[in-house]
Amino acid sequence: MSRIFCSDIYKITSSFPETEKFGITSQLRRASVSVPSNIAEGCSRKSNKDFSRFLEIAIGSLYELETQLTISNDLGFLDDEELIPLEEKLSAIIKMTSKLKSTLK
Repeated sequence: MSRIFCSDIYKITSSFPETEKFGITSQLRRASVSVPSNIAEGCSRKSNKDFSRFLEIAIGSLYELETQLTISNDLGFLDDEELIPLEEKLSAIIKMTSKLKSTLK
């Protein structure tokens, strides 16, 4: 799901102003790529402690995305009709990742 969400972020940011290419667009894209990347890297680790650490990093990136999406809405780059479905997907991914992390303790 986080990989698909990453694609959603790339699609939605393609309509952001060109002046934001190295600003909020870049921040959103990097944070969105970080989530599935950290989950994948954590899966490769030999201990639950290591995997849990990478999930924690992914969760941090998810909260970064939440803030960056809100800022994008505040700046008028996203309207509420675009923001709400993204926030719903983001919330679901946060819950799934947090639940997975809690099972590793």
